[in-house]
Amino acid sequence: MRKLGLALLLLFLCSGTLFASGGGSSSKPLAGSYPIVLSHGLFGWGKDSSGIISIVNYWGGMDTYLQSQGATVYAPTKTAAQSNETRGVQLKDKVLVYIAANGFSKVHILGHSQGGLDSRYAISNLGLSSKVSTLTTLNTPHRGSPIADIVTTVLPDWIKPFVSAILGAVVQLVYGGGNQDALAALGSLTTSGTAAFNTRTPNVSSVKYYSYGSYITIPDLIQHPLMGIIQPACVAGGLFNGQGGTCDGLVPYTSLKWGTFNGGPDYGLLVTGVDHLQASNTLNSGKPWYDVEGYFLKMASNAKSNQ
Repeated sequence: MRKLGLALLLLFLCSGTLFASGGGSSSKPLAGSYPIVLSHGLFGWGKDSSGIISIVNYWGGMDTYLQSQGATVYAPTKTAAQSNETRGVQLKDKVLVYIAANGFSKVHILGHSQGGLDSRYAISNLGLSSKVSTLTTLNTPHRGSPIADIVTTVLPDWIKPFVSAILGAVVQLVYGGGNQDALAALGSLTTSGTAAFNTRTPNVSSVKYYSYGSYITIPDLIQHPLMGIIQPACVAGGLFNGQGGTCDGLVPYTSLKWGTFNGGPDYGLLVTGVDHLQASNTLNSGKPWYDVEGYFLKMASNAKSNQ
């Protein structure tokens, strides 16, 4: 009888182990989530881009990674350089077509940088709120960027049309066309521009808003080859605007918080912060420095748990 009891105990323990490794606990963490829409930022692009830039991935493979974790992911392209309002219309149109074509009821949106602002506009002002469960913004300049302020202030009015035309031509070449308007985009990202935008773009009560964000601790040019150059100007402009000197190279830490703020990524002692491009892993810029996959899984899991 003792041998029989011992055998049954061992069988129970073994079966429990097998179940844990091959049963319910191994299910993908994002299974059952509403589809996730990735909304890119200024000068960004999506999976359906047709320009030269389409040979690389804006999200550094995080769209594919989230899919491997059980999520359905859609990363649409909007005009690279345009106002929040214009890009918001494009986002709304593409999301509605995507939902209708696939029979989805709602989506989660994760917007990086300006992608968070055009998402807010589409939700609040274009009727997309009924199709959105949560909006998560990542390093989004909800209260403006000092860099946008500096550029628009430094450029004299007489030269702005020429600069806009040149930038528009370059962006059209790289991104495969589109009605580019870099000055309209910059205007949407200034402190005054976002203040007016926030007034006419209130949160919708039926949608849950979350934000995440990061900053540079030391502007070294090894870990931050581009943002490290810009960061001192962002610090100076942020202090001048009363936004503080902590920033990701483009966006003050106080500007990126919206709705429920859930912090930023974890990284080692030798890492000098996570900058604006690394936060979204654009061009795989974040992977060498922190656990990008864990960070995106954290944001997506939060959205799923609050749908």
